[in-house]
Amino acid sequence: MYNIVLVEDEKDLNSLIKAYLEKEGYSVICYDNGEDALNNINKPVHLWILDIMLGGDISGYDIIKKIREENTDVPVIFTSARDKELDKIIGLELGSDDYITKPYSPKELVLRVNNIIRRVYSKDCKKITYKDYVIDLDKRMAILNDKDLNLTTLEFDLLCMFVTNKKRSFTRDDILNNIWGENYFGTDRVVDDLVRRLRKKMPELDINTIYGYGYRLT
Repeated sequence: MYNIVLVEDEKDLNSLIKAYLEKEGYSVICYDNGEDALNNINKPVHLWILDIMLGGDISGYDIIKKIREENTDVPVIFTSARDKELDKIIGLELGSDDYITKPYSPKELVLRVNNIIRRVYSKDCKKITYKDYVIDLDKRMAILNDKDLNLTTLEFDLLCMFVTNKKRSFTRDDILNNIWGENYFGTDRVVDDLVRRLRKKMPELDINTIYGYGYRLT
């Protein structure tokens, strides 16, 4: 499932777009202000939808600048009530992938999201190479020297999260939510144990421990 973050200060529109995207099968996190979005910038996200003009001191431009510091590849769609060529140019220069002017049809936004997800994540049907490892996302196999490393379901899910988000830092809670789900109740020690098992099976993985925080693959 692809994770989408929607940053929109119009709460009714926020709820409406969330409903349309969830109906399409996406997991959607909504923020109605820039500060909350910036505080959660490191969470694993497949696509951001940013309103340019947000209430408060933080704009969509501020958010995309921070996103691009953390991840140069994740797609971003800008929305704005101002149909100005300069806004579109600035958005593209800052690294946005699309721009849609309000008022817009929720169906049109969903179509644009679908198109970007298909284009950007077509690699999901292929293989990822990390050092000497070949990670087959379709077959859910990690291979070294033509030998299957026999990862468990959770081990492979953790591996996928890391290799598709290289150099991004994850808290233990981030990993719990993404691997076990938000309804998991239990200690976060299971995260450390899962990382330990993955490191043992794939010692060439450069999984850095960020003490007091979590982990990052470099």
